[in-house]
Amino acid sequence: MDERKGRSKQVGKRIVKEVYKTLYQAFGPRGWWPGETPFEVVIGAILTQNTSWKNVERAIDRLRAKNLLHPANLYKIKDEELAQLIKPSGYYHIKTGRIKNFIVFLHREYGSDLNKMFREEMMFLRKKLLSIKGIGPETADSILLYAGEKPTFVVDTYTKRIFSRHGWISNQNSYEDIRDFFMGNLNIDVKLFNEYHALLVYLGKEFCKKEPRCKECPLKVFLNKKRPNPI
Repeated sequence: MDERKGRSKQVGKRIVKEVYKTLYQAFGPRGWWPGETPFEVVIGAILTQNTSWKNVERAIDRLRAKNLLHPANLYKIKDEELAQLIKPSGYYHIKTGRIKNFIVFLHREYGSDLNKMFREEMMFLRKKLLSIKGIGPETADSILLYAGEKPTFVVDTYTKRIFSRHGWISNQNSYEDIRDFFMGNLNIDVKLFNEYHALLVYLGKEFCKKEPRCKECPLKVFLNKKRPNPI
């Protein structure tokens, strides 16, 4: 590693830790992700694709009312019935297919036992989840972190927006680049990854919107600080 890359890496490491400290001091612990059981979290991770959490909650409530937040019960339900129940989440026919793809995978590989699935080594299981049609990196990492309590960092739209606006990452960086950036600069810790992602989500919703509220944002102190080269 040449000297310039070494300096950039150190700046990146410092920024990642300082941002977390600043957000935690500003907002306190967020205690996120909502969900009563690990399986509910898995279903929520699939349903939240391209929609708001408020819409997901409506769909989850409808599934709960029908006692369908259990792998065996969802395995038996007909696609059309499931589609109508999750309609509030949007793209409900597509999401029905994605949920069913996961349920079939869980049934085939682990006998519908979520605990058995989560006993797998993280990176091995991540690869298997990514092989399921409709499960992308963000959804897979959400399942692993929030339902399985595995130490992986979730990168979402808010994360990309916040860090690219400050010049800490490039819009050209891939999901895996950004995930590696965080995991390479933080202690590998489930609680830390959970809290960091939750803080970024809150910041994105309240301050770093499409029309940002920079003057009120806790991260305004970083606007004139030295930036690392894009990862």
